[in-house]
Amino acid sequence: MLNRRHLRIKVLQALYAFSLSKNENTVAGEKELLHSVNKMYDMYIYFLLIFDDLSNFANIRIEDAKRKRIPTKENLNPNMRFVDNKLIGQLNVNVSLKKASEKASTNWVGDIEQDMLKKMFIYLSGTDMFLDYMQKESSDYKSDKNFIVQLFKKEICNFELMHNFFEDRSIYWQDDMDHVCSMVLKTLKSFEENKDEFYPISELYKDDEKDYIIQLFHKSVKLEGENLKMINSYTKNWDSDRLAKMDILLMNLAITEAKEFSSIPLKVTLNEYIEISKFYSTPKSNGFINGVLDKVFLELKNDGAIKKVGRGLME
Repeated sequence: MLNRRHLRIKVLQALYAFSLSKNENTVAGEKELLHSVNKMYDMYIYFLLIFDDLSNFANIRIEDAKRKRIPTKENLNPNMRFVDNKLIGQLNVNVSLKKASEKASTNWVGDIEQDMLKKMFIYLSGTDMFLDYMQKESSDYKSDKNFIVQLFKKEICNFELMHNFFEDRSIYWQDDMDHVCSMVLKTLKSFEENKDEFYPISELYKDDEKDYIIQLFHKSVKLEGENLKMINSYTKNWDSDRLAKMDILLMNLAITEAKEFSSIPLKVTLNEYIEISKFYSTPKSNGFINGVLDKVFLELKNDGAIKKVGRGLME
């Protein structure tokens, strides 16, 4: 589910918290790291479950209208397009989604949750996108799917009350929203009409990614001393107190990854941490980090301290 950049960001955040805690117990730091990744996956599950609840609110509105003292013809013959949306139907019976929800105890049960979703449905049902969809004379799987994808992308992801809900629930979710939304969109787009209830949603980890973040965290803590010596040797003209803490953590991670992970190309490591610095450090940090890491990597290569397995990985 998570790409390597977001896994690196999670390790960076865990290292930052670990450095502030003054705790020497890296096992506790690892536990916190894995917990933050798990919480990100919880948000992914929350989003996929949201459509069932929105559909239920639509159905409640329809049933309430039928029970009016003098129901109209429209009340008695309601527009069921949203309730019967084919992609929502697939999500509602999806086995892997149900299992993931039960395992993490993730659901929209609760007065606060239901109140927020009710407000969301009232808002969504009044948008031009929703009204246009409901007024179409006919619908097929393609149009149902496209509507849900666009509704999620343009409206649900930007619904302020939902942002507030997640921020109030967990500190881990403040920086995860954009990436989780992109993963939900990817999942929604992957569904096809012929997919049955056993169609798998994204898993939390793939291949060896869990081991990758655990090792990156522990090795970065272990090698911090020797990595800082190298960083300091190329920042002699800088007051160490003026170096941004996040810059030092980023460079420590990059040097650790370059030395300890033989299958990751050196250029990938350099580019990834420079990109991360654009969002998690000062405006000028990416140029500074680039310059220092270029020199550090060159020294490590000349000393034979960087060993890569595979053609072109040293470039």
